[in-house]
Amino acid sequence: MSSRLEPAWRTPPSWGRVAWYPLWSLYRRELMRYRRNAPESVGGALIYSLMFLAVFTLAWPSTIELQPGVSAIGFLVPGIAAFALFHGAFENAAFSLLYDKLEGMLGDLLMAPLTPLETVVAYVTAAATGALITGSIALGVLVLLVPVPLASLFPIVGFAVLGSLLFALLGFLTGMWADKWDRYAVIDTFIVMPLGLLSGTFFTPALLPETGQILMHTNPIFYLIDGFRSGFTGAAEASPLFGFLLCSTLVFGLGLLAWRLFARGWRIQS
Repeated sequence: MSSRLEPAWRTPPSWGRVAWYPLWSLYRRELMRYRRNAPESVGGALIYSLMFLAVFTLAWPSTIELQPGVSAIGFLVPGIAAFALFHGAFENAAFSLLYDKLEGMLGDLLMAPLTPLETVVAYVTAAATGALITGSIALGVLVLLVPVPLASLFPIVGFAVLGSLLFALLGFLTGMWADKWDRYAVIDTFIVMPLGLLSGTFFTPALLPETGQILMHTNPIFYLIDGFRSGFTGAAEASPLFGFLLCSTLVFGLGLLAWRLFARGWRIQS
């Protein structure tokens, strides 16, 4: 009797079948939300990407090379685009879940014929998809302004997808934890932004002292930026394979954590 009255988020996942239509419906709803907010999200990403580009173009002489055969600006562009992509994934996921929670819409969603795992997958993949669109637009605009080499598409696509999923999961967990917009801003300002900006987005670890290089290599975002950039420049500061395996492990671990916390109903009611 009591099991029938349990909320939907306590329903155990069914591994034998997937509710494809409800899953697609939630994914599509989140994409439509991204489309409505696209002028702000894409416009914001473009503005700060162009601002970063303008600042460093004025500050650095055109003869500086941060990697052999690659100009400083050519080195910078992939990092800026990757940062816009990853930060967009975090914003999309955190905003969606926190908005639904604060507006009381999450309660209706919990009654849908979706398992907790399917709900997490829909939110996270939709946030990652929107971020990939934003990042592609930002990269396209930057490449029109600055010539950038292209070594291989595989690491570009691979690390873009992996990074968008990782940051979308971080955003989803932030949306679960936060009970007001100020707390979301705290995570964004004091954790996500510093980790992104100090991950080699604008510089190479070779410019740092030994202690700084060691600290940078402990930042998993460094491997995402470095791997993504290696697809353009053909050179990497760390092993792309190691970085991909490390970040894949983090995606799996964060995905498992998000699923279990959501299944328990942890902080999902405002």
